[in-house]
Amino acid sequence: MGLFDKFRKGLRKTRDEGMVKQINETIESHEKITDELFEELEEVLIMGDVGFPTAERVINDLKEKIANDNITSVAQVRETLKDIVAGVVWGGSYLALRTKPSIILVIGVNGVGKTTTIGKLAMRLKSMGRSVVLGAADTFRAGAIEQLQVWADRAGVPLVKH
Repeated sequence: MGLFDKFRKGLRKTRDEGMVKQINETIESHEKITDELFEELEEVLIMGDVGFPTAERVINDLKEKIANDNITSVAQVRETLKDIVAGVVWGGSYLALRTKPSIILVIGVNGVGKTTTIGKLAMRLKSMGRSVVLGAADTFRAGAIEQLQVWADRAGVPLVKH
């Protein structure tokens, strides 16, 4: 199995078994855009461990965008939600690193892609000219430090580990 096959398999697992699957199922279970749809999507986000404030902000942004763009199709809700979540992950004030140095703490339940996200975030920040240092703190999972080392190597950033 090649490297890209491994990536595809990992992404398929995330899409087919995780929060993305639950979001898709929630959207597909509704024929119309209703308050119930928003409530269910917010619940999926909260249960997906994004936190209440972030889930609330995403849903409020979704409602606003749907109203402003006169979106009437439930299918368009999925694409709009994708754009909003992408904005949260990569955009503006959601990740305002105002102090030097800045620290980003990533926490969440097992298997949701924290390490992968850390690696991608390190690459993104480094490509923006930031100085990045990763710290390995997930010492309870077998292979966690080694996996983070691979991402640190890919991003070309140092890793502090024991």
